[in-house]
Amino acid sequence: MNKSGSLLDHPLLAARYFYPWPSRFADPFFVEGDGFRLGCRYRRVSADAPTIVHFHGNGETVADYVEDFEERIAVLGANLLLAEYRGYGMSSGEPALAAMLADVALIVDASGADPGRIVFFGRSLGSLYAVHGASLFPQAAGLILESGIADPLDRILVRVEPWQLDTDHAGLREVVDRELDQRGKLAAFGGRTLVMHTRNDDLVPVSHAERLYAWANEPKELLVFERGDHNTILPANEEAYFDAVGAFIRQLQTLM
Repeated sequence: MNKSGSLLDHPLLAARYFYPWPSRFADPFFVEGDGFRLGCRYRRVSADAPTIVHFHGNGETVADYVEDFEERIAVLGANLLLAEYRGYGMSSGEPALAAMLADVALIVDASGADPGRIVFFGRSLGSLYAVHGASLFPQAAGLILESGIADPLDRILVRVEPWQLDTDHAGLREVVDRELDQRGKLAAFGGRTLVMHTRNDDLVPVSHAERLYAWANEPKELLVFERGDHNTILPANEEAYFDAVGAFIRQLQTLM
């Protein structure tokens, strides 16, 4: 078991869930942790703009979002902090599902942004960290979930059997419900929520999006694209995708 003591940080689960690899980009924004540092990227357009804190999927790195995605967000009038995971890209350390929940507060604190002007944005696995951020900072302005996960246990069981983590199904369910309770964390968040998914998501079924939307507080919006799948949601729907994000940001700016 991992030093954290959590079943969710078991090295076998980490090895099967995370796909870290090194990648480099200009002007990294380093966030210091206890024995590790996170190689994030921070693009600021205005001190008065909302700040998006973006958590990518498990098969991506921050470098995948530098330039094109970053530029589109800048045009929409938002600052963008691309959060990196331990062991990925320019970060040190090793990824661990539960232990990295603590990194969300480190990243927010390092940003210097007013939590009331932050938008947490999570794609796929990143939805776990974005929702956790929204629960830690319920005064945050917004939450965007792209191809998000409603039931983390469903995704964990794709990769491991409970006995491989030295537990049974009930024991694993108890830990997931305690540490990755998406429903409970969403209930704590009072800002605006946008849930985006594709009808034909081949990895995380659209039912996850429907549950996330149902659990979120108002004001909220569910946008289900008819084109693309889990890994092509953005390129298959690029203009509609950024139109939705842009409208979301404009709605927040009217309240700031």
